[in-house]
Amino acid sequence: MAATEAPQARSATLRHSSRPCARLCARLRRLVAAVRRALTEGFARRAGVRAERQATAQVFGLVGGLLMGSGASAIELPEDRGDAMYHLYDGGGVEAQGPALLVRKSIADKVSLSASYYVDMVSNASIDVVTTASPYKETRNEYGVGADYVYRNARMSLSGSSSKEPDYQADAVNVDVAQEVFGGMTTVNLGFTRASDEVGKKDSPEFSETASHWRYRVGVTQILTPRWLASVNIEAISDDGYLGSPYRSALVYGASVPERVPSTRSSRAVKLRTLGEVGSYGVAFADYRYYWDTWGIRAHTMGVGFSRYFGDNLLADAYLRYHTQGAALFYSDNASTETVYISRNRQLSTFSSIGPSVKVSYRARQVPGSYEIRLNGAYEFLSFSFDDFTDVRTGTPYSYTAHVLQLFVTAKF
Repeated sequence: MAATEAPQARSATLRHSSRPCARLCARLRRLVAAVRRALTEGFARRAGVRAERQATAQVFGLVGGLLMGSGASAIELPEDRGDAMYHLYDGGGVEAQGPALLVRKSIADKVSLSASYYVDMVSNASIDVVTTASPYKETRNEYGVGADYVYRNARMSLSGSSSKEPDYQADAVNVDVAQEVFGGMTTVNLGFTRASDEVGKKDSPEFSETASHWRYRVGVTQILTPRWLASVNIEAISDDGYLGSPYRSALVYGASVPERVPSTRSSRAVKLRTLGEVGSYGVAFADYRYYWDTWGIRAHTMGVGFSRYFGDNLLADAYLRYHTQGAALFYSDNASTETVYISRNRQLSTFSSIGPSVKVSYRARQVPGSYEIRLNGAYEFLSFSFDDFTDVRTGTPYSYTAHVLQLFVTAKF
């Protein structure tokens, strides 16, 4: 879910470098960093939606652990920078908003240190809540630290994060390595994440569960021509422990029963991406991701987009993403019999979503060799349609729309 991903831009002098594909790589690094989108499927966990709450932070590099799955070819440290962001998610009865901060500083051109802080102030009145419990408000705080080290043609990254809310705590450690080979034409990325969760329940201090997560990832980015590159990334995830929600219930002949899900889950994902320069100031890109797991879910995600510079100061891009998935083996909208495992978690049902988005980045001020200030804004519209999850208030298939807004200032120094 990954925030947090591609290397930052080189200086304009790289455009005239004698290194093969330097002009393209410098521009692609700027644009890849701008066009990556991590889309939220919602922000509620207690009501039955284990959210990708870090999505907006990942888009803009505000989470310490960098997933280097689609970086460009050159190995270099991230730029010294400071980011201040306000984010807002509003949809399906859930509103999550708050600030996010990042500071990154390099030492002796070999090590880059970073620290981040991210806040979600959640007001939840989603369908899961209003049909089974009372709306609630809570705040989630996340802290992250990281370090990147460059040695010859390799970059090694180590980071950690810890987030806490009234009934949930999540901690993670990430290790990533990027190695440039074949004269800089190919970059190989390897990564590992170890995470653990502590699950509680408000008003029930005796309830306490844990879950462990392991993530393994490998990726290859290849320059195909002086104007195009492609990447393939593979991720394997293993989950063990309490993987459900103490607040969620299922239906059996219309009667409410506690949700029961397996205590283990293994999943795999393969993502393909290609992008290239179109004209002198634009980049077109497309990606496809296939996901499958031992719970029986199969999902497809496709996206296309275009980024373009307008002059030297304004970068704008547009992106369209479509996602569809099948239901888990034990999912049921209203089961006819009670089985060992049973869930009415709508994130495990059959549904599809589509989300167009736009982003604008404007360089407000620059002193070459000293600092640069950019003003950024992004908006995303999300539409979800569920095939086999019924809105019990109306008796019809559930659907909703959501809005994601991000405003932030970046200072590079």
